[in-house]
Amino acid sequence: MAGNSRRKGAMRKPGTKKGAVTGSGGQKSKGLEGKGPTPRATMRPGHPAQRRAAAQQKQQQRRAAAKDKPTSELVAGRNPVVECLRAMVPTMALYVQLGVDADERVTEAVRLAADRGISVLEVAKPELDRLTGGALHQGLALQMPPFEYAHPDELLAAAQDSSEPALLVALDGVTDPRNLGAVIRSAAAFGADGVLLPQRRSAGITAVAWRTSAGTAAKIPVAVATNLTRTLRQYAAEGLMVVGLDADGSITVDDLSLATSPLVVVVGSEGRGLSRLVREACDETVSIPMSAGVESLNASVAAGVVLAEVSRRRRVAGRT
Repeated sequence: MAGNSRRKGAMRKPGTKKGAVTGSGGQKSKGLEGKGPTPRATMRPGHPAQRRAAAQQKQQQRRAAAKDKPTSELVAGRNPVVECLRAMVPTMALYVQLGVDADERVTEAVRLAADRGISVLEVAKPELDRLTGGALHQGLALQMPPFEYAHPDELLAAAQDSSEPALLVALDGVTDPRNLGAVIRSAAAFGADGVLLPQRRSAGITAVAWRTSAGTAAKIPVAVATNLTRTLRQYAAEGLMVVGLDADGSITVDDLSLATSPLVVVVGSEGRGLSRLVREACDETVSIPMSAGVESLNASVAAGVVLAEVSRRRRVAGRT
């Protein structure tokens, strides 16, 4: 009909209202707001830049894991090899260059290795050059296995199980493997239950440390702490007193009354001594009286002096 304003097909469904419809101009226009700035290419999943960044991160993680994982060490040179074998350093194999001039050191190295059941492998000079990274090997090289460090909790358990008051030695920033080996030797000589090293800024058990320790590194557990200060505080919470060696100590070794208590002796590095946080974790700091005009003792000698005094006081206490 001409008077009907509704066109065919435009009938509304029951329950609907006449009004604006959903769309860019309707009441829900806010639902079409943007999602913010476009992420960087390295943050977009599937983007080539993101894949490259992920691959690079995985490679860095693998390198970090390989760095933390102990690896075997190769000792090169006739004198170092003979010294290691004499010191009973754990050894996997002795490499001898084919056609090498067999002087008394080569002869002794082969004999010592054979007596201990160590494999003696003859290799060509190019192969020995490759194995030693081009070092001056003089026809001899010795392969050491990775050193097996203990956990700090194992040191604490060993100290608490001992019939004597606990005695642990901790090193703070000692980076010379010779000093480390000498401290280990003194610790073993004066009855310490173990030696604690920080994970960073510290020497590790290398062939040099082994030789300097005269083999005692095999007789006393050596542990590595991820955080030295936190581990010292943990030991203190378990009843151990913490004493740090410091040139400006609060007391001298003559007044070390804590010697007969369960004890951790902390040895600082030459030069800077104890780090600030480690010093704050100490119950006392101890100095060694010395003649005027004499330079301070190095770390290993200072450790030996204090450990000897601790041992003496404990012997005296045991007799009374």
